Amino acid sequence: MDAGYEIPLGVQERLEKLKGKDKEKYLEVYHQSRITPGEAVGTVAAQSIGEPGTQMTLRTFHYAGVVEVSVPLGLPRIIEIIDARKTPKNPLTIIYLDEKHRQTKKDASIIAERLSEVAVENVADFEGGNDENSFKMRTTNEAAAEFFESFPECKRRANLFTFECESPAEALKLRKKILKKKLGGVKGIKRSFIRKKDEEYVIYVNSSNLKGIMKIEGVDTKRTTTNDLVQILETLGVEAARNAIILEIEKVLEDQGIEVDIRHLMVVADRMTITGDIQAVGRQGISGSKGSVLARAAFEETEKHILNSALYGEIDPLKGVAENIIIGQPVPAGTGTVELQMKAGGIGKKARKTDVSKK
Repeated sequence: MDAGYEIPLGVQERLEKLKGKDKEKYLEVYHQSRITPGEAVGTVAAQSIGEPGTQMTLRTFHYAGVVEVSVPLGLPRIIEIIDARKTPKNPLTIIYLDEKHRQTKKDASIIAERLSEVAVENVADFEGGNDENSFKMRTTNEAAAEFFESFPECKRRANLFTFECESPAEALKLRKKILKKKLGGVKGIKRSFIRKKDEEYVIYVNSSNLKGIMKIEGVDTKRTTTNDLVQILETLGVEAARNAIILEIEKVLEDQGIEVDIRHLMVVADRMTITGDIQAVGRQGISGSKGSVLARAAFEETEKHILNSALYGEIDPLKGVAENIIIGQPVPAGTGTVELQMKAGGIGKKARKTDVSKK
Protein backbone atom coordinates (compact mmCIF):
# COMPACT_ATOMS: atom_id res chain seq x y z
CA MET A 1 0.00 0.00 0.00
CA ASP A 2 1.38 3.43 -0.99
CA ALA A 3 2.58 5.68 1.78
CA GLY A 4 1.90 9.38 2.02
CA TYR A 5 -1.89 9.37 1.69
CA GLU A 6 -4.82 8.17 3.73
CA ILE A 7 -7.17 5.45 2.50
CA PRO A 8 -10.78 6.78 2.62
CA LEU A 9 -13.01 5.29 5.29
CA GLY A 10 -15.42 3.72 2.80
CA VAL A 11 -12.56 1.94 1.01
CA GLN A 12 -11.16 0.69 4.32
CA GLU A 13 -14.53 -0.83 5.26
CA ARG A 14 -14.71 -2.71 1.95
CA LEU A 15 -11.12 -3.92 2.27
CA GLU A 16 -11.92 -5.47 5.67
CA LYS A 17 -14.55 -7.69 4.02
CA LEU A 18 -12.17 -8.95 1.31
CA LYS A 19 -9.37 -11.50 1.48
CA GLY A 20 -6.47 -12.75 -0.63
CA LYS A 21 -6.61 -12.07 -4.38
CA ASP A 22 -9.93 -10.22 -4.11
CA LYS A 23 -8.34 -7.72 -1.75
CA GLU A 24 -5.32 -7.29 -4.03
CA LYS A 25 -7.54 -6.81 -7.09
CA TYR A 26 -9.67 -4.26 -5.26
CA LEU A 27 -6.58 -2.28 -4.20
CA GLU A 28 -5.21 -2.40 -7.76
CA VAL A 29 -8.44 -1.00 -9.19
CA TYR A 30 -8.55 1.63 -6.43
CA HIS A 31 -5.02 2.82 -7.21
CA GLN A 32 -5.84 3.03 -10.93
CA SER A 33 -8.91 5.17 -10.21
CA ARG A 34 -7.08 7.75 -8.10
CA ILE A 35 -6.84 11.22 -9.60
CA THR A 36 -3.71 13.36 -9.59
CA PRO A 37 -4.13 16.45 -7.37
CA GLY A 38 -4.98 19.46 -9.49
CA GLU A 39 -6.54 17.38 -12.30
CA ALA A 40 -9.10 19.41 -14.27
CA VAL A 41 -11.85 16.84 -13.79
CA GLY A 42 -14.61 19.19 -14.98
CA THR A 43 -12.91 19.90 -18.30
CA VAL A 44 -12.08 16.20 -18.83
CA ALA A 45 -15.70 15.22 -18.04
CA ALA A 46 -17.02 17.84 -20.50
CA GLN A 47 -14.70 16.55 -23.24
CA SER A 48 -15.50 12.90 -22.52
CA ILE A 49 -19.26 13.46 -22.83
CA GLY A 50 -19.24 16.24 -25.44
CA GLU A 51 -17.00 14.61 -28.05
CA PRO A 52 -19.01 11.38 -28.49
CA GLY A 53 -22.18 13.46 -28.08
CA THR A 54 -21.56 14.93 -31.55
CA GLN A 55 -22.13 11.45 -33.01
CA MET A 56 -25.56 10.96 -31.47
CA THR A 57 -28.63 10.44 -33.62
CA LEU A 58 -31.96 12.23 -33.24
CA ARG A 59 -34.15 9.18 -33.00
CA THR A 60 -37.04 8.04 -30.83
CA PHE A 61 -36.90 4.75 -28.97
CA HIS A 62 -39.88 2.42 -28.52
CA TYR A 63 -39.85 0.08 -25.55
CA ALA A 64 -39.68 -3.56 -26.62
CA GLY A 65 -43.22 -4.92 -26.76
CA VAL A 66 -44.74 -1.55 -25.86
CA VAL A 67 -45.23 0.25 -29.17
CA GLU A 68 -47.57 2.78 -27.55
CA VAL A 69 -44.82 4.00 -25.21
CA SER A 70 -42.03 6.06 -26.75
CA VAL A 71 -39.32 8.17 -25.18
CA PRO A 72 -36.75 10.44 -26.86
CA LEU A 73 -33.20 9.16 -26.80
CA GLY A 74 -29.93 10.37 -28.25
CA LEU A 75 -29.26 14.11 -28.31
CA PRO A 76 -32.82 15.27 -27.45
CA ARG A 77 -32.80 13.26 -24.22
CA ILE A 78 -29.30 14.43 -23.25
CA ILE A 79 -30.46 18.04 -23.75
CA GLU A 80 -33.53 17.39 -21.57
CA ILE A 81 -31.33 16.12 -18.74
CA ILE A 82 -28.59 18.77 -18.99
CA ASP A 83 -31.18 21.57 -19.24
CA ALA A 84 -33.04 20.15 -16.20
CA ARG A 85 -36.41 20.43 -17.99
CA LYS A 86 -39.34 20.63 -15.59
CA THR A 87 -41.21 17.91 -17.50
CA PRO A 88 -39.78 15.59 -20.18
CA LYS A 89 -41.32 15.70 -23.65
CA ASN A 90 -42.51 12.09 -23.28
CA PRO A 91 -42.87 11.29 -19.56
CA LEU A 92 -42.67 7.60 -18.72
CA THR A 93 -43.03 5.70 -15.47
CA ILE A 94 -42.26 1.99 -15.15
CA ILE A 95 -44.32 0.65 -12.26
CA TYR A 96 -43.15 -2.54 -10.59
CA LEU A 97 -45.64 -4.47 -8.48
CA ASP A 98 -45.49 -6.30 -5.18
CA GLU A 99 -45.29 -10.08 -4.83
CA LYS A 100 -49.08 -10.48 -4.82
CA HIS A 101 -49.79 -8.61 -8.07
CA ARG A 102 -46.74 -9.23 -10.29
CA GLN A 103 -47.34 -12.92 -11.06
CA THR A 104 -50.31 -12.75 -13.47
CA LYS A 105 -51.69 -10.20 -15.91
CA LYS A 106 -55.08 -10.37 -14.20
CA ASP A 107 -53.60 -9.31 -10.85
CA ALA A 108 -51.57 -6.57 -12.53
CA SER A 109 -54.72 -5.22 -14.21
CA ILE A 110 -56.24 -4.64 -10.76
CA ILE A 111 -53.43 -2.16 -9.99
CA ALA A 112 -53.76 -0.65 -13.47
CA GLU A 113 -57.43 0.11 -12.73
CA ARG A 114 -56.50 1.73 -9.42
CA LEU A 115 -53.94 3.91 -11.21
CA SER A 116 -56.19 5.19 -14.02
CA GLU A 117 -57.62 8.62 -13.30
CA VAL A 118 -61.42 8.64 -13.10
CA ALA A 119 -63.26 11.97 -13.35
CA VAL A 120 -67.00 12.67 -13.18
CA GLU A 121 -67.12 13.31 -16.94
CA ASN A 122 -65.91 9.72 -17.49
CA VAL A 123 -68.74 8.06 -15.52
CA ALA A 124 -71.67 10.49 -15.82
CA ASP A 125 -73.75 11.87 -18.70
CA PHE A 126 -74.75 15.52 -18.85
CA GLU A 127 -78.35 16.39 -19.72
CA GLY A 128 -79.74 19.89 -20.18
CA GLY A 129 -82.37 21.12 -17.74
CA ASN A 130 -85.78 22.68 -18.35
CA ASP A 131 -84.24 26.16 -18.16
CA GLU A 132 -80.80 27.77 -18.08
CA ASN A 133 -80.79 27.81 -14.26
CA SER A 134 -80.64 24.03 -13.99
CA PHE A 135 -78.96 20.96 -15.46
CA LYS A 136 -79.08 17.20 -14.98
CA MET A 137 -76.48 14.46 -14.55
CA ARG A 138 -77.17 10.74 -14.98
CA THR A 139 -74.86 8.07 -13.51
CA THR A 140 -74.78 4.59 -12.01
CA ASN A 141 -71.40 5.17 -10.37
CA GLU A 142 -71.72 5.15 -6.57
CA ALA A 143 -68.76 7.49 -6.00
CA ALA A 144 -70.19 10.02 -8.45
CA ALA A 145 -73.66 9.73 -6.89
CA GLU A 146 -72.26 10.36 -3.42
CA PHE A 147 -70.37 13.40 -4.73
CA PHE A 148 -73.50 14.81 -6.41
CA GLU A 149 -75.57 14.48 -3.24
CA SER A 150 -73.01 16.53 -1.31
CA PHE A 151 -74.31 19.67 -3.08
CA PRO A 152 -77.39 21.39 -1.57
CA GLU A 153 -78.56 22.29 -5.11
CA CYS A 154 -78.92 18.58 -5.99
CA LYS A 155 -82.17 16.59 -6.07
CA ARG A 156 -82.01 12.86 -6.78
CA ARG A 157 -84.49 10.63 -8.54
CA ALA A 158 -83.12 7.11 -9.08
CA ASN A 159 -79.98 7.58 -11.25
CA LEU A 160 -80.94 11.10 -12.36
CA PHE A 161 -79.55 14.11 -10.45
CA THR A 162 -81.01 17.58 -10.99
CA PHE A 163 -79.09 20.72 -10.00
CA GLU A 164 -81.10 23.92 -9.63
CA CYS A 165 -79.22 27.22 -9.27
CA GLU A 166 -80.24 30.87 -8.86
CA SER A 167 -78.77 32.06 -12.16
CA PRO A 168 -77.41 30.71 -15.47
CA ALA A 169 -73.88 31.88 -14.50
CA GLU A 170 -73.97 29.89 -11.24
CA ALA A 171 -75.33 26.82 -13.08
CA LEU A 172 -72.47 26.99 -15.62
CA LYS A 173 -69.86 27.44 -12.89
CA LEU A 174 -71.25 24.51 -10.86
CA ARG A 175 -71.40 22.24 -13.92
CA LYS A 176 -67.74 22.90 -14.79
CA LYS A 177 -66.72 22.25 -11.18
CA ILE A 178 -68.61 18.94 -11.08
CA LEU A 179 -67.30 17.63 -14.41
CA LYS A 180 -63.66 18.27 -13.45
CA LYS A 181 -63.93 16.46 -10.11
CA LYS A 182 -61.51 13.49 -9.81
CA LEU A 183 -63.18 10.49 -8.18
CA GLY A 184 -60.20 8.14 -8.02
CA GLY A 185 -56.89 7.02 -9.49
CA VAL A 186 -53.74 9.07 -10.00
CA LYS A 187 -53.90 12.49 -11.60
CA GLY A 188 -52.50 12.54 -15.12
CA ILE A 189 -52.69 8.79 -15.82
CA LYS A 190 -55.05 8.34 -18.76
CA ARG A 191 -53.73 5.05 -20.15
CA SER A 192 -51.59 2.22 -18.85
CA PHE A 193 -49.97 -0.78 -20.54
CA ILE A 194 -49.25 -4.11 -18.87
CA ARG A 195 -46.29 -6.06 -20.24
CA LYS A 196 -44.19 -8.99 -19.05
CA LYS A 197 -40.60 -8.15 -18.15
CA ASP A 198 -38.09 -10.63 -16.72
CA GLU A 199 -40.65 -13.17 -15.51
CA GLU A 200 -42.96 -10.58 -13.93
CA TYR A 201 -45.66 -8.17 -15.06
CA VAL A 202 -44.99 -4.44 -14.93
CA ILE A 203 -47.11 -1.41 -15.85
CA TYR A 204 -45.99 1.38 -18.20
CA VAL A 205 -47.75 4.75 -18.04
CA ASN A 206 -47.25 7.95 -20.06
CA SER A 207 -47.19 10.05 -16.92
CA SER A 208 -44.71 10.99 -14.22
CA ASN A 209 -46.87 11.60 -11.14
CA LEU A 210 -44.48 9.56 -9.00
CA LYS A 211 -45.80 10.84 -5.67
CA GLY A 212 -49.36 9.79 -6.54
CA ILE A 213 -48.26 6.41 -7.92
CA MET A 214 -46.30 5.61 -4.75
CA LYS A 215 -49.49 5.93 -2.68
CA ILE A 216 -51.32 3.18 -4.59
CA GLU A 217 -51.47 -0.11 -2.70
CA GLY A 218 -49.78 -2.94 -4.60
CA VAL A 219 -47.01 -0.80 -6.13
CA ASP A 220 -43.40 -1.77 -5.34
CA THR A 221 -42.12 1.64 -4.22
CA LYS A 222 -38.48 0.49 -4.07
CA ARG A 223 -38.20 -0.31 -7.79
CA THR A 224 -40.75 1.94 -9.48
CA THR A 225 -38.99 4.67 -11.48
CA THR A 226 -39.65 7.54 -13.89
CA ASN A 227 -37.66 9.54 -16.45
CA ASP A 228 -38.89 12.79 -14.85
CA LEU A 229 -35.95 14.00 -12.73
CA VAL A 230 -37.93 16.76 -10.99
CA GLN A 231 -40.54 14.24 -9.81
CA ILE A 232 -37.76 12.05 -8.39
CA LEU A 233 -36.25 15.07 -6.62
CA GLU A 234 -39.60 16.10 -5.07
CA THR A 235 -40.58 12.56 -4.08
CA LEU A 236 -37.33 10.81 -3.12
CA GLY A 237 -34.85 13.63 -2.52
CA VAL A 238 -31.67 15.04 -4.05
CA GLU A 239 -29.55 11.86 -3.68
CA ALA A 240 -32.09 9.88 -5.69
CA ALA A 241 -32.17 12.68 -8.29
CA ARG A 242 -28.36 12.57 -8.55
CA ASN A 243 -28.42 8.81 -9.16
CA ALA A 244 -31.22 9.24 -11.72
CA ILE A 245 -29.17 11.80 -13.68
CA ILE A 246 -26.22 9.38 -13.83
CA LEU A 247 -28.38 6.40 -14.86
CA GLU A 248 -30.41 8.35 -17.44
CA ILE A 249 -27.31 9.74 -19.20
CA GLU A 250 -25.62 6.33 -19.04
CA LYS A 251 -28.70 4.68 -20.56
CA VAL A 252 -28.72 7.14 -23.49
CA LEU A 253 -25.00 6.69 -24.19
CA GLU A 254 -25.22 2.88 -24.01
CA ASP A 255 -28.14 2.85 -26.45
CA GLN A 256 -25.98 4.81 -28.90
CA GLY A 257 -23.07 2.40 -28.41
CA ILE A 258 -20.94 5.08 -26.74
CA GLU A 259 -18.70 4.16 -23.81
CA VAL A 260 -18.01 6.92 -21.26
CA ASP A 261 -16.46 6.27 -17.84
CA ILE A 262 -19.20 6.63 -15.23
CA ARG A 263 -16.99 8.95 -13.14
CA HIS A 264 -17.39 11.68 -15.76
CA LEU A 265 -21.17 11.35 -15.47
CA MET A 266 -20.86 11.47 -11.67
CA VAL A 267 -18.99 14.80 -11.87
CA VAL A 268 -21.81 16.29 -13.96
CA ALA A 269 -24.51 14.90 -11.65
CA ASP A 270 -22.66 16.14 -8.53
CA ARG A 271 -22.36 19.66 -9.95
CA MET A 272 -26.03 19.74 -11.01
CA THR A 273 -27.28 18.72 -7.55
CA ILE A 274 -24.70 20.30 -5.21
CA THR A 275 -27.16 22.99 -4.07
CA GLY A 276 -29.84 20.48 -3.02
CA ASP A 277 -31.85 21.23 -6.16
CA ILE A 278 -31.36 20.29 -9.82
CA GLN A 279 -29.54 23.05 -11.70
CA ALA A 280 -29.40 23.26 -15.47
CA VAL A 281 -26.00 23.51 -17.13
CA GLY A 282 -26.65 26.88 -18.74
CA ARG A 283 -27.19 30.57 -18.14
CA GLN A 284 -30.28 29.85 -16.01
CA GLY A 285 -28.32 27.48 -13.79
CA ILE A 286 -24.66 26.59 -13.23
CA SER A 287 -23.03 28.90 -15.80
CA GLY A 288 -25.24 31.84 -14.85
CA SER A 289 -24.58 31.50 -11.13
CA LYS A 290 -20.76 31.41 -11.20
CA GLY A 291 -19.00 33.82 -8.86
CA SER A 292 -16.70 35.06 -11.63
CA VAL A 293 -17.90 37.98 -13.77
CA LEU A 294 -15.58 37.04 -16.65
CA ALA A 295 -16.71 33.38 -16.61
CA ARG A 296 -20.38 34.42 -16.82
CA ALA A 297 -19.61 36.94 -19.55
CA ALA A 298 -17.61 34.37 -21.56
CA PHE A 299 -20.59 32.00 -21.66
CA GLU A 300 -23.57 34.14 -22.78
CA GLU A 301 -24.96 37.69 -22.53
CA THR A 302 -21.51 39.28 -22.33
CA GLU A 303 -22.64 42.93 -22.32
CA LYS A 304 -25.23 42.39 -19.60
CA HIS A 305 -22.77 40.74 -17.18
CA ILE A 306 -20.01 43.32 -17.76
CA LEU A 307 -22.46 46.22 -17.34
CA ASN A 308 -24.04 44.78 -14.17
CA SER A 309 -20.64 44.08 -12.61
CA ALA A 310 -19.63 47.69 -13.23
CA LEU A 311 -22.89 49.02 -11.79
CA TYR A 312 -22.66 46.95 -8.61
CA GLY A 313 -18.86 47.06 -8.22
CA GLU A 314 -18.27 43.31 -8.44
CA ILE A 315 -14.74 41.96 -7.93
CA ASP A 316 -13.60 38.86 -9.83
CA PRO A 317 -11.55 36.51 -7.57
CA LEU A 318 -10.00 34.79 -10.64
CA LYS A 319 -10.22 31.33 -9.09
CA GLY A 320 -11.63 29.46 -12.10
CA VAL A 321 -10.32 28.25 -15.44
CA ALA A 322 -12.16 30.47 -17.95
CA GLU A 323 -11.41 33.81 -16.30
CA ASN A 324 -7.68 33.05 -16.01
CA ILE A 325 -7.48 32.07 -19.69
CA ILE A 326 -9.18 35.37 -20.60
CA ILE A 327 -6.60 37.50 -18.78
CA GLY A 328 -3.70 35.30 -19.92
CA GLN A 329 -2.36 33.80 -16.73
CA PRO A 330 -1.91 30.12 -15.65
CA VAL A 331 -5.15 28.39 -14.77
CA PRO A 332 -5.56 26.90 -11.26
CA ALA A 333 -5.30 23.32 -12.52
CA GLY A 334 -2.44 20.87 -12.82
CA THR A 335 0.87 22.62 -12.18
CA GLY A 336 -1.06 25.89 -11.93
CA THR A 337 -2.34 24.85 -8.49
CA VAL A 338 1.17 25.21 -7.00
CA GLU A 339 3.21 28.37 -6.59
CA LEU A 340 6.88 28.44 -5.51
CA GLN A 341 8.11 31.42 -3.57
CA MET A 342 11.66 32.25 -2.46
CA LYS A 343 12.75 34.65 0.23
CA ALA A 344 14.67 37.66 -1.02
CA GLY A 345 18.41 37.22 -0.62
CA GLY A 346 18.13 33.48 -0.08
CA ILE A 347 19.97 32.48 -3.26
CA GLY A 348 23.53 31.29 -2.67
CA LYS A 349 23.31 31.31 1.12
CA LYS A 350 23.49 27.87 2.71
CA ALA A 351 22.07 29.09 6.00
CA ARG A 352 18.80 30.18 4.43
CA LYS A 353 16.18 27.65 3.44
CA THR A 354 13.90 27.98 0.45
CA ASP A 355 10.35 28.74 1.54
CA VAL A 356 8.03 26.48 -0.45
CA SER A 357 4.35 27.04 -0.05
CA LYS A 358 1.40 25.45 -1.74
CA LYS A 359 -1.73 27.30 -2.58
